[in-house]
Amino acid sequence: MRAKPLATIVSAGVSKFGRREGLYARELFTEAALEAFHRLENVDPGKDIKAAFIGQMSEAYEHQSHTAPIAANWAGLLPAAATRVEDACASSGAALRCGIMAIMSGFYDIVMVGGVEKMTNQPTPEVTTILASAADFPFEQWNGMTFPGLFALMATSHMHEYGTTEEQLAKVAVKNHKHGVLNPKAHMQREITLDEVMKSRPVCWPLKLYDCSLITDGASCLILTKPKLAKKLTDNRVQIIGTGQAQDTFLLHERDSFTSVKAAKSAAQEAYKMSDMKPKDINVAEVHDCFTIAEIIAYEDLGFCRPGQGGKFVESGTTALGGSLPVNTSGGLKSKGHPVGATGTAQIYELYLQLTGQAERRQVPDAKIGLAHNLGGSGATAVVHILRSD
Repeated sequence: MRAKPLATIVSAGVSKFGRREGLYARELFTEAALEAFHRLENVDPGKDIKAAFIGQMSEAYEHQSHTAPIAANWAGLLPAAATRVEDACASSGAALRCGIMAIMSGFYDIVMVGGVEKMTNQPTPEVTTILASAADFPFEQWNGMTFPGLFALMATSHMHEYGTTEEQLAKVAVKNHKHGVLNPKAHMQREITLDEVMKSRPVCWPLKLYDCSLITDGASCLILTKPKLAKKLTDNRVQIIGTGQAQDTFLLHERDSFTSVKAAKSAAQEAYKMSDMKPKDINVAEVHDCFTIAEIIAYEDLGFCRPGQGGKFVESGTTALGGSLPVNTSGGLKSKGHPVGATGTAQIYELYLQLTGQAERRQVPDAKIGLAHNLGGSGATAVVHILRSD
């Protein structure tokens, strides 16, 4: 029995990711929104879209708060109700859940969800400090811990417990850069070799420069509606059939394990149950590879392989284009870039392209079911969505 759709994606847009000098976040969001509007020309944004839920992590990059009405204004959505959603790097994944609930409740017929972050106008040390605000202040930030350090703890624990190697981490980066070359919207469209990753400068052992995602500017958005109404709007439709969100302890040191993200496992279980799907049913996935170890752990938490087998899973070629379960065909956060507030719905944008046959050179043949996995912080928040082609 096919799971009943929760809401339908009828359009999607994403800005070019990268160092977008001279632009504000509002302009990036407008760029993404315009693509979505162009795909759905029989919808009048100012008339038909009644609400917007926009993920954005920090006010510090542009010294600007109250950002949702700014983005909505520039995108031509007035007088639609606009709300900013903040859940660190899972901000737009959480915004999507708000949009789904708005549609399911019957309160709105058509809504926009999305996210944006303008990061590169601050120097790297300041960006690192802003990102670290998504970790605990008195126990982690105050003691000098940043996100490379937190994920390095996960990596060393995984290496100790399961024998995962630096080379296996590096192969995640090599794969995702190879995919990113095929994505014209990606930040870094350049292949890298295993040797380049291994010889790149250390950031926090065992993580090196090429194990870390990029500081990026970008925006993404989706247009959602009721499944019945969607049929009248476009032939390019994707059904959202499962959604899950869960939280874990904010502090890494309070968790049961450093080698798994409990919130991701819980969110995935919720989404699988709701969609009546299992890991083996997924044809293509976008996972939160903020660091290479995060992708390896995601394979395990999502049930794609057994605990401890994530390193061997990427080595097998299963998760590369041409494999049986391509992961991060967009290039992932590693190559596409990680404008944190935009990442969750940017993942869904890639799946929208894949499930409607519009992914061009990186198209996964016969892709019918997609999964997106979006983390906030070191995994205190996790959001998982499961999509089906219509």
